[in-house]
Amino acid sequence: MKKYFKLLAFSISALLMLAGCEKEENKVYFEGGTAPVLSASKTAVSLTPATQDQNAITFNWTNPDYRFTTGVSSQDVTYTFEIDTVGSNFSGAYHYVTAFARDISKSFTEKELNEVLGNTMRLEPGRKYNLEARVTSTIGSGASGKLVSNVTAFNATPFAPPPKVAIPVTGKLYIVGNATAGGWNNPVPTPSQEFTKVSNTKYTIDLPLSPGLFYLFLPENGSWSTKYAWPEGLARNPAGGPFEFRGGGGQDFQAPAAAGTYRIVVDFQVGEFTVTKL
Repeated sequence: MKKYFKLLAFSISALLMLAGCEKEENKVYFEGGTAPVLSASKTAVSLTPATQDQNAITFNWTNPDYRFTTGVSSQDVTYTFEIDTVGSNFSGAYHYVTAFARDISKSFTEKELNEVLGNTMRLEPGRKYNLEARVTSTIGSGASGKLVSNVTAFNATPFAPPPKVAIPVTGKLYIVGNATAGGWNNPVPTPSQEFTKVSNTKYTIDLPLSPGLFYLFLPENGSWSTKYAWPEGLARNPAGGPFEFRGGGGQDFQAPAAAGTYRIVVDFQVGEFTVTKL
């Protein structure tokens, strides 16, 4: 019996060792890749309203060819493409960032690039800027296999882009809501709840806000037909953020948690507003 037991134990051990060897042999290891090489179709870009639908510039980059021990990866590669002004090292507060999978090129029409420079990066129109672009590749989830391309330089002079959000055709802006002294009564009391027009695309107002309650912006006092509201499906931020023009629907803006007098600045050019305690 002991002889058979020893034989059985030996057989089990041998099988376990064999399974361990097979498991070790079947492991797949990531071997890395080659940083993408980025190039641009132009080094100087012309931007004019008359030709805004034409191609402005195209960026191309090489595939990083991520490899595993089993060969070249078939997984989707994610690319992060960035534009910033020279010297900002892609850390500027408003530098342009976009991400997408698989593609190894990115083209901009003059209108698209101009909106990136004017509305996203908030560069002044009529001024020539030296810019640079780069692309970063990753594979799988997280930042696995992160590879950063070379930096490609180009220059462009943006023209004034159209406002990101339609400006009030009335040339006026009002605030309504239970966070304000006038509540949801419409028309609202003026001039206490009427914004001051700073420019064609910027309005500002100083007023007390009740904590945690809600409000909207109206282009026409006494009318609910149109409004400016917080975007649907986006978590509200009492300190401000994006807003949109609505004929109906939309989320109310939420006032800050602390009572006090606040300055609200609405910028239609970039489609954002700020709420700052005074």
